[in-house]
Amino acid sequence: MSGRNFAVGEAFGPVDFGPVEAAHLLAYAAASGDDNPLHLDAAVAAAAGLQAPPVHGVLTMSLFEPALRGWLEPIEILRLSAKFLRPVSVGGTIRVSGRVARASAAPGEPALLRVMAHGVQADGANGDLAALGEALVRAGPRPEARAAMAL
Repeated sequence: MSGRNFAVGEAFGPVDFGPVEAAHLLAYAAASGDDNPLHLDAAVAAAAGLQAPPVHGVLTMSLFEPALRGWLEPIEILRLSAKFLRPVSVGGTIRVSGRVARASAAPGEPALLRVMAHGVQADGANGDLAALGEALVRAGPRPEARAAMAL
């Protein structure tokens, strides 16, 4: 797999995660230290004008990694970023997909991917775009593995 070339426009996904339940938000809050009651208390969410507590943005972004690894393994994720656009409510499903935005013709060079997370509607269609991200990735073994293979 080392030296795989990426093609601009090459797509991955969609991969669905969920439904994301209140227990997932509690576990994430405990692990991350982000115990903002907006995410954990329906009354606080309602007071903020939301129908239900929203899934943490970084929890949504964390789903990019397993979606990328499901598409291509081994893969090095060199950089990952996201902008959070719309909340996904507790009980919702998050659909991750993306495509290659920039690639080099040289084998082993990183590629830039655009990654999207949508809430999924009850009928299975994509809902609102919840997060838009970028991932800089490289196919093949990690540098440590490449060095060990050279021995």
